[in-house]
Amino acid sequence: MTTPTCEHCGGPLPITARRHAQYCSGRCRTAACRARQTIPAELTRRPRWIRHTARKVPLTVGGAVASSTDPATWSRYAYAAASTAGVGVGFVLDGDGVICLDLDHALDADGELLPWAQPIVDAAGPTWVEVSRSGTGLHVWGRGALPHGRRITVGPGSVELYGIGRYIAVTGRTFGDRPRRLGDLQHVIDALL
Repeated sequence: MTTPTCEHCGGPLPITARRHAQYCSGRCRTAACRARQTIPAELTRRPRWIRHTARKVPLTVGGAVASSTDPATWSRYAYAAASTAGVGVGFVLDGDGVICLDLDHALDADGELLPWAQPIVDAAGPTWVEVSRSGTGLHVWGRGALPHGRRITVGPGSVELYGIGRYIAVTGRTFGDRPRRLGDLQHVIDALL
């Protein structure tokens, strides 16, 4: 019989824990709840999380090399968030309709949206947008059909569209007052392509 572990820190649950307990302490329960409030639940509920190195090499929660096409190397969000492997978490896109538009160099030095990116973010409507690891890019998360990735140039910037076979390094740093839910981005995809 395996010892049940905390969904946040991965440590063992206390012997006195209830049969369906998920966390080892109130502290872990609070930390997991706060993390879920930053990243939309539509993402944190899916068991498609990995860790990554500073050079964006995907890792399992144990630190081995992971793959964006091998579900055996993915994990639940709580385990990925609690892991100390690498430098951050990433979400794997597996073709189920969750997509990400990666807007490179969309923000200026003051964190303001550049003119070329403004129409894309406006067209996306009420969907979650986060600031990328670089601090100058944006990830526009949503739902849509995208059979394969694509990179396009939009003015001085570029947009990468992904829906399958890739992972996105997730920061959880919401851009502006964007909602923490995934909106329909099919019209944006169609306009860009």
